[in-house]
Order: sequence, then C-alpha cells, then structure tokens
Amino acid sequence: MQTSPNPLTINAFDHRTTVHRAGNGKPVALLHGSGAGVSAWANWHKVIGPMSEKFDVIAPDIAGFGTTEAKPDTKYNIMLWVDHFVGVLDALGIDRISVVGNSFGGALGLMTTINHPERIEKLVLLGTPCGHFPLTDGLRAQGEFDGTMASLRRAVSFFPYDDSFISEELIQARFEAATRDGALEAFRKLMPPPEGENPIVRGIPEKMLRNVKHEALILHGREDRLVPHHCALDMHQWLENSQLHSFGKCGHWVQIEREQAFLDLTRTFLEA
Repeated sequence: MQTSPNPLTINAFDHRTTVHRAGNGKPVALLHGSGAGVSAWANWHKVIGPMSEKFDVIAPDIAGFGTTEAKPDTKYNIMLWVDHFVGVLDALGIDRISVVGNSFGGALGLMTTINHPERIEKLVLLGTPCGHFPLTDGLRAQGEFDGTMASLRRAVSFFPYDDSFISEELIQARFEAATRDGALEAFRKLMPPPEGENPIVRGIPEKMLRNVKHEALILHGREDRLVPHHCALDMHQWLENSQLHSFGKCGHWVQIEREQAFLDLTRTFLEA
C-alpha cells in the first residue's frame, strides 16, 4: 500500500495531528474506523483521489490513531474525539462540513452532529454502530490484538466478506503501523480487551439519534461481522432524514469492497 504524498501536520485540540487533504469544492471529511494499525490513509487511500475531483477532502488521523499524537496521561473517549475533530476543522478554517464515517468514524460524525449541529452538513455512515448489541467475534478480535502478526491477521480477517481484499501489502502496512514505538500501548488505551463472558457494545442510543435532523446516507454490508446489519436497519428507523443502501456479499469495508458503488452513491448524495 503506497504512502500518502505530503500529509499536513496541524495542531488540533492540543494534539499534533496528521491530515490528508486534496481537491476543491464543498468540504468533506473522511473519518476512519478503529482497529490495530488503522489510519485515515489505510481506510481511504483508494477513494481520496476520486472524491477530490468534486470535493475539498480532508482525512485526519483521529487523536491517538495513525500518526496523530497519543498523550500518555489523556483519557480518550467519544467526547474528546469530538473536540479533536472540531479542533481539526477550526485549524483548517472550515465552518461547516459533510462527514463520511466508517464504523467508529461514523459514530464520531454522529456525535459531532449531536453536539455541534451547525458544523455538519450531511452524513454518510458506513458500518456504523448504534443502540446496543452483543459483542461480535469481529470486534472481540480487534480488542484481542496483542502485537503479534497472528493476532493482526485474525483481526483483519473479519473486515471483508471476501478475503481476497486482504493483501500481504495491507497486512504488512498495518502490522508496521500497529507495532511502531508506543503504538501498542496507545492502542490498548483506545481499545481495551473485552471483559466478561457476554459483553455488550453500546453505540449511540435511539433517543439521541431521533433528534438528528441532518440528511444521512447509510451504507452497510449485509455480511458485516463487526457491526451487525440490523444496526443499519435500526439507524434508518431512528434517523428522520435517512436513506439506506445494503450490500449483499459485503462486510465492514463498503468503501473498499464496493468501491465504485460507494463513490457513485456518496458523490450523488453529497452533491444534491
């Protein structure tokens, strides 16, 4: 996997932050998911170019992920990540932006919308958790990453429906990112191992989502093994101005597994 050409380094919410930026037009943020070795570039490198043909695209490494600073004495939670994302927008002089969020990135986009509705234009939500559901094997594998190649391979294996999307280049790039100095310690703070026999994942609850009035496009793989497909159905019911597109034989990486459909649907929705 090639590396990003000339990423920006900015200060956002007192974190040294890596941001990839390209294009002109309406501003659009691409917010990555979580997991060992994840980064904005890992999640979005194939679509940044095509999206930048029509939009001013920013793709930040969220605080503690990728090459953005992880502070050893800071407690990371969704509200800190909201403050960090708003800090990214402030540092770049962006008043209002549409968000395309994958998984954790979708939840971050939603929480930013709930807390700062004036800063968000539209939402595109890919594999985004909501409500509550039993911990899936795919999410458990992310938390069980222990710094070994074997555990990384197992964690990544849950993302796509078709494992041909997992190349050795991708595995090596994520492993190098996940095991650089201090990365495992930072990751453990962000994603502690699951506890208990039957842990429950708690996403943004129905009551909060019913208050979101922004237009939203929900994209979800029917065979998603990290965030169950029923989350997309629930979210579609709870978000007043939403539309839903489900993809058969597709897992958690809609933007990778259904790249062209993702681009067509997303660009049409954001341009309208």
